[in-house]
Amino acid sequence: MAALTDFVDFSQLSLQVTALSIAFNPIFWNIVARTEYRNHFLTRIFGSPYYGCYFLAFTIFSLGILRDHLYQLALADQPYYAPVHQPILGAVLFGVGSVLVLSSMYALGVTGTYLGDYFGILMDAPVTGFPFNVTGSPMYWGSTLNFLGVALYHGKVAGIALTAEVFILYWFALQWEDPFTAGIYAKRERERAKQAGKSQ
Repeated sequence: MAALTDFVDFSQLSLQVTALSIAFNPIFWNIVARTEYRNHFLTRIFGSPYYGCYFLAFTIFSLGILRDHLYQLALADQPYYAPVHQPILGAVLFGVGSVLVLSSMYALGVTGTYLGDYFGILMDAPVTGFPFNVTGSPMYWGSTLNFLGVALYHGKVAGIALTAEVFILYWFALQWEDPFTAGIYAKRERERAKQAGKSQ
């Protein structure tokens, strides 16, 4: 019976570095964002919550580009497995994932995409149109589809394993982020109700 090690070369440094990068990114941005929410350290450094958010956005975007590059390098070092080589399906999944990611960024804007809520830059109302009428977290699941699409396009089992890591980490990130973000907006509504009561 074939083992996973027959299709994934775990000894490759590129695979290990990519796995670390995939894990690092969501942990990093959650820690930084929560620290900003509590201490406003980026706002103080840059003199504005917007400039602080833009800096974090640039950092997260750059880390994402680096992670994707490392992913491509890791796949190049991994063995090819013909049954996993599904270039048409891979291209379709990558296309769907890209639409979800890009349309989400367009709908939310820079501050909405890159944790502006933690800087006190809150949206007036939740975005309910596409792609948020398809999934509540189009950025995360679109990115996951991108990883899977690339893995299938190149026929690499290691890419599927790394995609599973992406999925698991994003799922845990959402369990941590969604309640916290909901609490930020709930706090704003309580403050609005309090101000409305004072003005009457």
